[in-house]
Amino acid sequence: MQHTFKHKVYHVLEVARGKKNGVNWLVNILIMSIIALNTVAIILHSVRSIRREFDEVFVDFEYFSAVFFTVEYCLRLWVCTENEKYKHPIWGRLRYMTSTGGIIDLLAILPFYVSHFTSDTGLIRILRLFRVFRLFKFSRYVHALRVIEGVIKEKREELVLSLVFLIFLLLIASSVMYYLESPAQPRVFSSIPATLWWGITTITSIGYGDIYPVTILGKVFGGIIAISGIAIIALPTGILASGFAEHINIHKKEREKHRFCPHCGKELP
Repeated sequence: MQHTFKHKVYHVLEVARGKKNGVNWLVNILIMSIIALNTVAIILHSVRSIRREFDEVFVDFEYFSAVFFTVEYCLRLWVCTENEKYKHPIWGRLRYMTSTGGIIDLLAILPFYVSHFTSDTGLIRILRLFRVFRLFKFSRYVHALRVIEGVIKEKREELVLSLVFLIFLLLIASSVMYYLESPAQPRVFSSIPATLWWGITTITSIGYGDIYPVTILGKVFGGIIAISGIAIIALPTGILASGFAEHINIHKKEREKHRFCPHCGKELP
């Protein structure tokens, strides 16, 4: 009986598939609604006049949300062993806790409890900011976000490699520019860490104009880095684009495969 009930709870918490009806669909809608309301609450809480007038409402809603998401997290941790991937009662749950969905679920409630053990105002403000992780819970229910997550996982090695290239370029460019410009602008290019800001704005082609080279060598080198930055920044874009194309092609082939009978080859109704 306990196993049957646990199995039912597992399917209730799972993302609704197919027909949009039943308890499963209603629970999904409820969770998504509370996530959306939390997002609105975080935005409105930053408006001083609204915060002053409805402070108690925000506090009460935060308590309700924390309790709701805590119950949801505990239930998911309890029933996750119904999934083959997390079948082991101990290691399976630990694996779920360290999965992307498990970490997001934990970060959605952890700041609320940690904030009750500190009186540091600055830390409390940072912990409140972490409530935005509740928005990431949408990724479980929105297909497009799940596709993005899947593509990033498939292309993670290429993306990490492109990030390493970007960091190398940033460090080398900032170091060289520091030695070229610091004699002419000792206050602006005061150190390599300070010059990193120039490197970031140049490589990303933002160019705020608050820090820029004035020497001839500095300008020439800055132009080379700006052009190189376009190529480096384009790398992850190309990697993700190819990942999405592969994902679409795979799913297209799967749909085509299921459209025809594997035995006679006729198109299914």
